[in-house]
Amino acid sequence: MLDKNYFTPQGYARLRGELLDLIDHERPKIVEIVHWAASNGDRSENGDYIYGKKRLREIDRRIRFLTKRLEIAEIIDPSIHYGRDQIFFGATVCYVDESGVERTVTIKGIDESDSLQGEVSWISPIARTLIKARTGDVLRFTMPNGAIEEIEVLSVNYPAP
Repeated sequence: MLDKNYFTPQGYARLRGELLDLIDHERPKIVEIVHWAASNGDRSENGDYIYGKKRLREIDRRIRFLTKRLEIAEIIDPSIHYGRDQIFFGATVCYVDESGVERTVTIKGIDESDSLQGEVSWISPIARTLIKARTGDVLRFTMPNGAIEEIEVLSVNYPAP
């Protein structure tokens, strides 16, 4: 397991918000439903009780997971690199591959990256290739299938402070 769990300030706030919502709202609501369902008698065929207990286990599992991940969180504000052309955590990088296809990715934390939004984890193969490179660098990227491709860094951007 990794000893570092990097987050952008926004990613940390989002996961912390989810944790607090589970603890303060979701879990008490389900506990109330389970309590009500249990008071109705026979629990073996009581759908509210069975579903509620299952949902409670899911919530508790997610609370444990979020608590552990946030305990080891290291918050890094990418805006400290604003204006630089070298790639670090939090950079939004535009690069072009050998076939001329341009791609833009933002390097984020493991628990906050969303590939559908063009975000990649800092431990992903593309992020590992890009980190510490600069605008104009041509890099050798080993793809997950083992193929090696050259990519060129077109631009590097960071959020403004």
